[in-house]
Formats: sequence, C-alpha cells, structure tokens
Amino acid sequence: MTRRPTAFDLKADDVSHVRPGEAPLPDAAVIVEEAAETEDLPVPLPSARRRFPWSRLFFGAVAGILSLAIGLWLDQLVRELFARDDWLGWLAIGLIALAVLAVVAIAAREIAGLIWLRRIDRMRKRADLAAVRDDRPEAEAVVGELMTLYADRPDLAPGRRATEARVHDVIDGRDRLVLAEADLLAPLDAAARRLVSDAAARVSVVTAVSPRAAIDVIFVVVATLGLIRRLAALYGGRPGFIGLARLTRLVLTHLAVTGSIAIGDGLAQQLIGHGLAAKLSARLGEGVINGLLTARVGVAAIDVCRPLPFLERRRPQLSEIMAGIRAPRAK
Repeated sequence: MTRRPTAFDLKADDVSHVRPGEAPLPDAAVIVEEAAETEDLPVPLPSARRRFPWSRLFFGAVAGILSLAIGLWLDQLVRELFARDDWLGWLAIGLIALAVLAVVAIAAREIAGLIWLRRIDRMRKRADLAAVRDDRPEAEAVVGELMTLYADRPDLAPGRRATEARVHDVIDGRDRLVLAEADLLAPLDAAARRLVSDAAARVSVVTAVSPRAAIDVIFVVVATLGLIRRLAALYGGRPGFIGLARLTRLVLTHLAVTGSIAIGDGLAQQLIGHGLAAKLSARLGEGVINGLLTARVGVAAIDVCRPLPFLERRRPQLSEIMAGIRAPRAK
C-alpha cells in the first residue's frame, strides 16, 4: 500500500529528528532522518600539482656552464705552461690532481655527514615508536644499531659492556631502550650539558664586555655554530659544511616548534631573575639574554643530535644549565 504525500510541520511535537545510529522516540508519528554534520566528515585535501622543476633545471644548467668554463680555463692554462716549460705543465697537472682529490674527499665527508643526520633522525623516530608500542623486536634492532654507532668509542666501552650484560634480562621493549639510554647516553648527556653551559657562559661574558654590536652578532653566530658542531661530534656525527647547515636548520626548526616550552623550561624565571642586573647595566642584561638564547639553542641541538628520545632521563633544563653561570661584571 502506497502512502500519499503528506505535509507536516518539522517543529511539531510528534516529529522525531534522528541522526545515523540514533533510535527514534517511541511515540513519534513522523521520523525525520538527518544527515551527518559536514564538520564531522573528512575533507579531502587538494593534491599538490606537480610542476616542472624549472629552478633545478636553471641551477643545473648554470653549474654545467661553470664546469665547462673552468675546464676550458684549466686546459688552456696547462697548455700555456707546457709551452713555456714542461716542468711547469706537469706541476699544474699535479696541483689539479691534488685539488680534485681534495674535492672528492670533501664531497665524501659531506655525504657521510648527511647520511649520519638521516640515520640519527630515523633511529630516534624508530625508538620513539618502539617505546610507545613496547615493541620488543624493534627495540632490539634500535639498541643493536646504537651499539654499532658507538662501537669505535673507547669512552663508551663500559656502557656497551653493561648493556650487553643486562639486555637479555629485560623483556619489555621500552625497558631495553631505557637501559641503553642509561648506559650509553647518560655520560654523553652530561658532557652535552657542560658544552652548552660553557658556550652560554662565553657568550654572556663576551657580549657583556664587547664594545660593538657587530662583534656581538659575529661572536654569537660563530659560538652557536661551533656549539652545534661539537654536540653533533659528541653524539657520533661529523657534519661537514652542508651537513652543518642542514643540522642548523633542523635545530632552528625544532626550536621554533618547541619555542613555547621555553616558558615552562625556566627561561621566564631566568629572565625575571636577571631583571635587576639588566636595570643596573644594559650591557650586562644583553650578555645574560644572549647567554640564555645560546643555551636554548644548545638544548634544541641536543634533541636533534641525540640518537634516542628522552625516555626516563630528564631533558636538560635551562635553569640547570644556567645555574653555574655567574652574571659577568660589566666593564
């Protein structure tokens, strides 16, 4: 039996509005099924349109032209030297060979630094995921890779022996990572705190007594880059120029992402605590602020260079790092 179309008021008392998955009222004369809210539905993101890499083509063509120009210039130089005297030509060929050898060595070092950065980042992500899931096989693989990374470090030999002796007594995956963190990374973390504290102290003193702002900027940049390089070397890396630039970008990105943590990390308390010193001396206040910012960059660099995330060990706090730094006296 077909039902004839009927008009009814949606606001009437005997009309029951139900959504998908809900039961209607038992005494309802009319049941109206409503669609799901559009806000609850996933909105597909527009796919990025692939464009032709004109910029890469441009820089590749320019690099090819420069390579051809340098090659032709060297060829002409060697021919002219051979025309003058044979020993000058052979000397030029020997110097060119040494230059090519140096370029190959530099390129190999840069590639090794980039591979280390990728390896550390992948290891840290795998360890974090294994700790969250308590994945024993993945944790064993990460610990094995960590042991391989520090296999040629004599200063970590006691930690390697302790990890090998106790790792088979631990069943849970997270506990295996915690054990490796305590045995292998605890001494490195202590050394990293000292490096950051020393760098912050140097920046505070130099920028407090420096007579020119340009000297302050140059010294802070050099000290910050040197700190990042030393932290990378401490945790097992040897970044070259390109690797250091990439590592610095990762540190600054991490610092921008976790910048809000600085308020709870002791930065605000340190600033308030040194407020009186800043009022007494403007240069002294600038030195303290520069030291605090250097320490903040150092803490971010530890997070980026560390092969494991902080599991049971506490992340370095600015208050702890700056505790041993006394406010320098302005001259």
